[in-house]
Amino acid sequence: MSNDPLLRGARGERHLLLGNEAIVRGALEAGVHMVSCYPGTPSSEVADTFLRLGGEGRYRLEYSINEKVAMEVAAGGALGGAMSLVAMKHVGLNVAADPLFTSVYIGLPGGLVVLTADDPGCHSSQNEQDNRHYARFASLPCFEPVSAQEAKEMTREAFRLARELQQPVMLRTTTRVSHMRGPVDFDDLPAPQPKVEFKRDPGRFVPVPAVALRRHAALDANMEKARQIAEGSRFNVEREPSGGQTRLGVIASGVARNYLADALASGGWEDRVRVLELGMTWPLPNDLIGAFLQKCDRVLVLEEGAELLEQNVRALAQLRGLNVRIEGKDETLSGRGEYSTTLVLRRLAAWLDCPCPAKSARPVETDLPGRPPNLCPGCSHRAVYYAVRQVFGDDAVYSSDIGCYTLGLLPPLRTADFLVCMGSSVSAGSGFARASGKPVVGFIGDSTFFHSGMTGLANAVFNHHDLLLVILDNGTTAMTGHQPNPGMLQEMLGDMSAHMDMEAVVRGLGVTECAKVRAFNLKAVTKALEEMKGKSGVRVLIAEEPCVLYARRRLKKAQPQVAEVAQQGAEALRCLEQLACPAFYRQGDNLAVDETLCSGCMVCLQIAPTAFKAKKR
Repeated sequence: MSNDPLLRGARGERHLLLGNEAIVRGALEAGVHMVSCYPGTPSSEVADTFLRLGGEGRYRLEYSINEKVAMEVAAGGALGGAMSLVAMKHVGLNVAADPLFTSVYIGLPGGLVVLTADDPGCHSSQNEQDNRHYARFASLPCFEPVSAQEAKEMTREAFRLARELQQPVMLRTTTRVSHMRGPVDFDDLPAPQPKVEFKRDPGRFVPVPAVALRRHAALDANMEKARQIAEGSRFNVEREPSGGQTRLGVIASGVARNYLADALASGGWEDRVRVLELGMTWPLPNDLIGAFLQKCDRVLVLEEGAELLEQNVRALAQLRGLNVRIEGKDETLSGRGEYSTTLVLRRLAAWLDCPCPAKSARPVETDLPGRPPNLCPGCSHRAVYYAVRQVFGDDAVYSSDIGCYTLGLLPPLRTADFLVCMGSSVSAGSGFARASGKPVVGFIGDSTFFHSGMTGLANAVFNHHDLLLVILDNGTTAMTGHQPNPGMLQEMLGDMSAHMDMEAVVRGLGVTECAKVRAFNLKAVTKALEEMKGKSGVRVLIAEEPCVLYARRRLKKAQPQVAEVAQQGAEALRCLEQLACPAFYRQGDNLAVDETLCSGCMVCLQIAPTAFKAKKR
């Protein structure tokens, strides 16, 4: 039985929580039955927290193989009457878009909340798309919390609204909100919530064209109900300055609400402007915004990301014939990257035409060494990349994918020439090979292979593509925090999921040229690569070795030995230049090994046997 306050806390208690943890508590207070996800930063802690808690029968958690499947599982659960939550990062919603749009049309009686965690600034992502577009495009009521307390409260409200409207509701966070910590006041956890009984209705739930046309009208009516709810939502608040005389207004949504509050306090400008904060940001409360605009001559719209709210406010002012000047994005606050208190402070100072109290930023020391992200010391991907470079060099083009192994782009490994999206190493690599006639080596991880690489591999076999695919199987979903995937060993999965044999899946897709090696056995890896280099068609090499961090933290495995330099000279320096293990460092003209970083993989001993030797820890 868990003693975690997320599962035990009661009304009146206050706890310090991550934004993602607060979402979990809000879902529990709403009575969630089902949770599905595909892990992706900054959303990963949501499902990981549900896993840690166990739930004691309150809910069922599923790590799905990709976001589309997660959305379909959650939608099916909500059709079956369960209050369901599906969680993913922003780019995951692209994968899940197909079932999402149809789910909105047919409606889901049990209630579905779609958590999408955006990543302004690309802290851990390949783009910084603004998923508020999806709220508008797919007709999803949308909540945007800016504190841990709001994350809990809005999650509860999102579930309530999803069940009331029988329509999916979006909960949109950003990296800053997902990973912030803040005090959260608890309410009681309810008794298990009743599930809504499913009533067969093909005229609603089977969207053939005639049904879809009728359901579109029903969706429009539902969104009007949601708009009326937004008009009176406690998360949409107007703040009048004392005296109420100013004709200057600021409308803020998302995390910009926090930066605005800090900036107004820093500048002492609380009485200079009236403020409209929007927490339920779609559908827009047009009457509330219209009434606010009537009190203003100038309005500044603050929103991180795209200028969606700014455009909506401009259109509303024009539609209602309001003579008010609407301002928003400029060179200070653009649609790129994250906002900050300092940036908002500067924008406000210019807009109010008053001195800015923000201090000038200190110049960055240009001679500081760069610290790009790097593969961990002892990462098995490095060993495979070294072997691939020895066999193929620059003669092959390297198709990469999403995961830790993307870091193979860095010199001296240089094993990433292009990358499109999750699973694309197979399909894009196949297309490149066909168009260019050049040899292509694709790289994909085990979790990404199950996510979306299987379909690309089936397509490659079906269409007679010419590709060597290297599956880097480290036994876990490493980059996002060691979450389960179908390739994990059964003893690690326990009873929650079933292990799938990677080689059996590959061969089942029609691949006849398939080999499996241990990634740290350079001789075996090199031999397999040389054999496959001389062949054509679809070839797959599975390189197995546990993630070094996972082996140490979860499997409790640690190598009893470390490497040390036995002989200085050209061979040792060549290993440094070609392998570039982070455990290596220079001592003047010599090479040394940092024993605190060395994982004991002994790849360096295989590359330069006279230069290195093993010793006990």
